[in-house]
Amino acid sequence: MSAISSVRFRNLALGLAALLLAGCGLPAKVDEPPVDMGNFRLGFNIVVVDGPQIGPFSRKATDEEWQAALTRAIDRRFGSYQGDKYYHIGVKLDGYALARAGVPVVFTPKSFVVVTVNIWDDATQTRLNTEEKALSVFEGISGKSIIGTGLVMTRDQQMELLANNTAKAIQDWILQNPEWIGLPPRAGDASSDTTGDAARGDGQQAGQGDAVAGGQGGGATGTPGAQTSPAPGN
Repeated sequence: MSAISSVRFRNLALGLAALLLAGCGLPAKVDEPPVDMGNFRLGFNIVVVDGPQIGPFSRKATDEEWQAALTRAIDRRFGSYQGDKYYHIGVKLDGYALARAGVPVVFTPKSFVVVTVNIWDDATQTRLNTEEKALSVFEGISGKSIIGTGLVMTRDQQMELLANNTAKAIQDWILQNPEWIGLPPRAGDASSDTTGDAARGDGQQAGQGDAVAGGQGGGATGTPGAQTSPAPGN
């Protein structure tokens, strides 16, 4: 993790420890109707987890467990789209917190993840985002999160919730840049959002050294291997 990413993660962790951060928005629904994703078809789904930083009051999970949870969530969110161009999604987990049981209302630790994301166009073998995208993703507001998910959810349930919310945050970011996937510009958009953090983010940019897109099943840097783009309608 770059020095900038480390500072960002520590700031988030300290904020959570002081109960200054709370989840925003609602948890992502995995069964919601699909939105228009233009010519998008998921190519490589690359998730890199290599010793992420762990926040205070957190349950522990292995790198392999996080990789599996995030990979499943991204496949579930994007795998049904059958556009005529392949796009590769690369995600690196920089840090996380899985809340332990607290005291309802008085002390309710929050769960969150910090990830760095890149999107690649398979046809041109280029990264679409000018800067790497840093996303800070929370549990979302629900009855469980108000009580404290550490009291009412298992560690695996917390991971699944955060992974699903991360996949939704990635989709929201892609849709903020409709020209990437062959959609018309959004009304009122002066320019695309290619830098900084999304609405769930902390307002800082990712470090230049945190590339996350790699070859199929491979490392954390470089350009994904090319796929043959499907014929329209396939």
